[in-house]
Amino acid sequence: MNKITSALVGAALLTTASTGVVFAEGKTVGVSWKVFQEERWKRDEAVIKEIVEANGDTYISADAQGSAAKQLTDVESLIAQGADVLLIVPFDSEAIIPAVEKASDEGIPMIAYDVQIEHPDSLYITFDNVGVGRLMAKTMLEKGKDEGNFAFIKGDQGDPNATFLFEGIMEVLQENIDSGKINNVCEVFTDGWKPENAQRNMEQCLTSQDNNVDAVISQNDGMAGGAIAALEAQGMSGSVPVTGQDGDLAALNRVARGTQLVSVWKDSRALGKVAAEAALMLADGKSMSDVPNTAPFSGGKRGVEVVSILLEPTPITTDNMNLVIDAGWIEKEKACEGAMDGVAGC
Repeated sequence: MNKITSALVGAALLTTASTGVVFAEGKTVGVSWKVFQEERWKRDEAVIKEIVEANGDTYISADAQGSAAKQLTDVESLIAQGADVLLIVPFDSEAIIPAVEKASDEGIPMIAYDVQIEHPDSLYITFDNVGVGRLMAKTMLEKGKDEGNFAFIKGDQGDPNATFLFEGIMEVLQENIDSGKINNVCEVFTDGWKPENAQRNMEQCLTSQDNNVDAVISQNDGMAGGAIAALEAQGMSGSVPVTGQDGDLAALNRVARGTQLVSVWKDSRALGKVAAEAALMLADGKSMSDVPNTAPFSGGKRGVEVVSILLEPTPITTDNMNLVIDAGWIEKEKACEGAMDGVAGC
């Protein structure tokens, strides 16, 4: 059994075969997605929906389409449809609080999925985002650049993950920044984490620096694609290392081609499985403390302590592309199209 398969098996926290837990049927699991169009959420949903429906329960969902206002309405609608448990991927963690308060008042358990909600009645299930930031920066220092002018393309300002990621990034890079080896020449939030906004931010950075940028720390793969497009327009793609995360298929191919340094892979199949089975426990009347492998977490802006489950991510570079191929995350042909020589698994 390879490392990734072992991780997936280990993530099956609540299966009836391993724990003896039998979930009640006939429950409704409501899911509020922040921007369902993003590639990764479709993988998450497939796993969540399969587990919920296989147990004889009902899956309902809504797509906020990148609107905090719509997401408030979406959550209220899911409550009105009889959701016994809510799984929320907040577009804006502060703006969603009124809907969370309403659910809490009505006794509906909640899971903050991948993005933290600072409310004590929400179970926070995600990958270790501070750890993702550390891995991005560590890979940059070891395999990309450890000095020069760095641009930081951050996520949406309303998403606490952007802050968590930057915290991890700075933990690793701060020593080189303090010594003057690394210069922070551009640092900007990107509305909605949208690739087109990231491309515009990168274009503005290149203009302001007369193209004197040596490395780009992009906080996800979609934005990395936008940043790389801006670099390519200036003939700099491939010579400036760029980070990302999520294991998007296009990003993994960019890693193989040499235009993206790393994609920190968060296997959303494992995350979806943990969340779906936790949701079934909560819908069945179990408490958050009954869910295995939980721990307190209070790293948000307001310091509200919540119950959490944090999974470990894996950085994918040319040295270990075989991991995502062997795990069935991406087909070899898609990963390796146009790949450089020496890419593992290609």
